[in-house]
Amino acid sequence: MLVSDGARILDAQLINLTDFLQEGDVVVMNDARVIKAKLRAKSPLVEFNLDQENQGLWTALCKPAKKVKKGMVLTIAEDFFAEVHEKNDDGTIKIKFSCAADELMGKLEKYGSVPLPPYIKRDPSSKSQATSILPQGEDDLRNYQTIYAANGTAVAAPTAGLHFDEKIFAQLERKKIQKVFVTLNVGAGTFLPVRSELLKDHKMHSESFCLSEEAAEIINSAKARGKKILAVGTTSLRVLESCADEKSRVRPAKSTTQIFIYPPYQFKVVDFLMTNFHLPKSTLFMLICAFVGKEKACEIYNHAILQRYRFYSYGDASLLSRKS
Repeated sequence: MLVSDGARILDAQLINLTDFLQEGDVVVMNDARVIKAKLRAKSPLVEFNLDQENQGLWTALCKPAKKVKKGMVLTIAEDFFAEVHEKNDDGTIKIKFSCAADELMGKLEKYGSVPLPPYIKRDPSSKSQATSILPQGEDDLRNYQTIYAANGTAVAAPTAGLHFDEKIFAQLERKKIQKVFVTLNVGAGTFLPVRSELLKDHKMHSESFCLSEEAAEIINSAKARGKKILAVGTTSLRVLESCADEKSRVRPAKSTTQIFIYPPYQFKVVDFLMTNFHLPKSTLFMLICAFVGKEKACEIYNHAILQRYRFYSYGDASLLSRKS
């Protein structure tokens, strides 16, 4: 784990996380559960990845999209179908499944597979292969899910949380550092690069989230006592900043967010961010630039490259202190 406290860049281990926190600080985690959102239709023969759901309609990225037309029925299995309600020029479709809402997760579990990031080239339903970045025998069905996943319908993992295990949780408890859970349904848009020439013209993807009254109360109480808030992952940070007011308090909410954080954004709630190392030209790296400053972000990433840190979803972590 790379640690940047503003003045220094340190090479540490994640097991040392509590060395950088104090009693009474709050660690905020996204407990979104990754669903088996990658599906293959037999007729027509296409593959599609689910994204966000709204009133029973799911947005999905379909390949090859040219085979699909509005009104077509996609046959996934003898007892599982989806009707195309809309087709867009960007390869996305909107579909409605044939089963009831309370049956859908069971169908996805039976017929779907884990929607691994596009830069991981393997069948997620099989064991890791020799070319994989994972050790032999590891299984994506287990590894691409946090140990505290509990709610929601995420189609990508909140990957900073993949580093946590029960041993680190025990250390947090011993030091009396509180854990708080929010839910943000991570969408496929998290992998999209910024293609607009001007940042203000980039259209941020929308994701649904929930911040409970209990979580908001714990966070606000800690802030009032001068304690620090650590967001585990950019998704947790986006929830908190979406719910923050001008007095740096968060309001409980169940809503959607399209918040796009880039310099010179002024953070209201989060003091520390734990996150993996992200793709260039991504909205996630721009968030890092806003959090620590552009020059410091480049310095951190150059250090990570020189020290051979692993990047992306199954990579190493960084613990970053917000610029003052």
